Amino acid sequence: MGDELKKNLGAEIELIAGSNGIFDVTVDGKMIFSKFEQGRFPQNDEIINLIKRG
Repeated sequence: MGDELKKNLGAEIELIAGSNGIFDVTVDGKMIFSKFEQGRFPQNDEIINLIKRG
């Protein structure tokens, strides 16, 4: 996913290892996706679309 974000958005990303299956995505300190809240992993391109929507 990191490579897709770099390729499609030119984004600088930081992957932080977590535990207990945590998968959260934040942009400029704002959470845009949480696996815990959604109960699932994001689908292909979902994170890119969320970022583009701002």
